Amino acid sequence: MIKDSRLSSVLHVLLHMAEMDSPATSETLARAMSTNPVVLRRLMAGLRYAGFVVSEKGHGGGWSLACNLADITLRDIHEALGSPTLLAMGHRSERPDCLVEQAVNQALGTAFHDAEALLLARLGEVSLATLSANFHQRMLACKGHVTATHHEHPPTCLMPS
Repeated sequence: MIKDSRLSSVLHVLLHMAEMDSPATSETLARAMSTNPVVLRRLMAGLRYAGFVVSEKGHGGGWSLACNLADITLRDIHEALGSPTLLAMGHRSERPDCLVEQAVNQALGTAFHDAEALLLARLGEVSLATLSANFHQRMLACKGHVTATHHEHPPTCLMPS
């Protein structure tokens, strides 16, 4: 099964951007995601439309955050990405003639709806500021052995000492 990692990827990029003092090019951010700059620009388009990021062309241009990290939740980002499907499971047939399958669809449909509502609610409780604070705690636990924006070197500490 192919997993949709857009939300995770965009959150990763946004946290890198929060650590930068100047705009970041699509190339720089794509390198942090191990992807192509075109893929990154496609992902960022919804965030720009939502007002979470801005892009400037030309020398010294690039992507920048457009609002406070505390004002953006993971649900906001999910919605800016077009509200991709959260659950990969679904019904065998959406409009079955079989009464057994109708009963199955009703039970599963309720469970799917409840699970999705719970997940969306949880995503709405977590801000980018919360993720940033978690990152900073991890960085402090590693006593500065890991730099904020470099992936070339794996973390030298896995557990706080």
